[in-house]
Amino acid sequence: MTVRPLQSASTAERERLLDDFIRLCEIESPSRNERAVADAVRAELEGLGLHVEEDGSASDTGSNVGNLLARIEGPEGARTILLCAHLDTVPLAGPVEVTRENGVLSNRYDAILGADNKAAVATILAAARRLTAEGAPVGVELLFTTCEEQALAGAKAFDPAGLRSEFGYVFDHASPIGELVTASPTYYRLEAAFRGKAAHAGIRPEAGHNAIVAAARAIAAIQMGRLDEYTTANVGQIEGGTAANVVAERCRVVLETRSLDDARAGEVVSSMVDAFSESASDLECDVETAVERLFRGYRLARTAPVTEVAAEALRSIDIEPVYINTGGGSDANALVAADLPVLNIANGTEGNHQPDESVTVDALETTLDLTLAIVAASVRA
Repeated sequence: MTVRPLQSASTAERERLLDDFIRLCEIESPSRNERAVADAVRAELEGLGLHVEEDGSASDTGSNVGNLLARIEGPEGARTILLCAHLDTVPLAGPVEVTRENGVLSNRYDAILGADNKAAVATILAAARRLTAEGAPVGVELLFTTCEEQALAGAKAFDPAGLRSEFGYVFDHASPIGELVTASPTYYRLEAAFRGKAAHAGIRPEAGHNAIVAAARAIAAIQMGRLDEYTTANVGQIEGGTAANVVAERCRVVLETRSLDDARAGEVVSSMVDAFSESASDLECDVETAVERLFRGYRLARTAPVTEVAAEALRSIDIEPVYINTGGGSDANALVAADLPVLNIANGTEGNHQPDESVTVDALETTLDLTLAIVAASVRA
C-alpha cells in the first residue's frame, strides 16, 4: 500500500491542539459525570458544521450524558473508518491545573492529569478540523464514549448497528507511539461474600466460625500474580469483621483474572470459585460468589486491514510499528466484541491513573500527525 499522508499539522494547528488539550483536561469528567466535557466536545464539532448525535446509553451507564457520534463524509464510494476516544477519567484526588515544563505537561496538583484519554479527544478534534476544512479522503466517524473507566460501560452500551465504518481506532494505550495493541485480554471479576458465626473471641471462640479465616485460606490456596505468559490473577479487596474480640461473622473479597486466552481466563475464575467453596465448607461457613466477565479479549492479525493501515501510517511518519499484547482493556474490546475490527494505538502518555501522569507536547503533536496519516492510509489502493 502506498501512503500519501495528509500534510503534517501546521504551527497554528499544533498551538490549537495544545490549547484544546489543556482546556479539556481542566474540565473535570470522572466516570458518570462527563456532561461538561461532552458539551465542550459537542460545541467544537457543531462549530465545524457537523451533526452530533447523543445516544441513550446514560440510562444503562448511570452517566449524566450519552455517547457522542459525529460523521465527516468522504467521497462517494470511499470506505469509512472510526476514530474513538473516551471522555471520562478515573476519580480525581484534586483539581487539574496543567503546567508545562521542558515540553512536559502535567498537573500542578497531586492528582491525575486526564491525558487518559483527553490526549486522544484533543487530537481527534484537531484532525476533524483539518478534514472538514480540506475535505476527507475517506468517510470518518467520530465516537466519544462515556464510562470507559467503568469496565467499558459506555462502549458496551453503544449500538454499533448504525455505524458505516469498516474498521476503527482508539488511541488509549499509555506507552510509546509506534506500539499497536494486537491482543487484549478477557477480564473476569469475582466477588465472594463469606458468612460465618460470631462469638466472643476470648471466652468462647469454639462457638464461632470465622469468615475472615475462611477467606484467607481460600486466598492462600489460589495462585496470584503472573500465572503464565498470557494470564494474571489478583486479589484487590478484602474487608470484614467488626472488632478484634469478635470471631468475624462476615468477610468480602474481590478478585480478578485476565488472560489473552479466553478459555484460560474461564478456567482460572472457576478454580477461584472452587477454592472459596472448599474453604467455606471446611470451616463451616457459607459463601456466595458472583462472577462477571467485564470484557472479552481479542486478537487482530498483523495482516488485517485495520492493522496494516496503522502500520503503514506509522511508517509514513518515520516510526516503525511495534506489535504488542496488553494486560489492559479499552473501548476496542467492546467494539471488537460487537464485530467491528478496532485497534488500540499507543498515544505516548505516561503514568495513566497516577498522580504523576504526564504527556509531552511532542507526543500530542505526533499523535495528531499519526491520526491524519491513518486517515490518508485508509484510502483504498
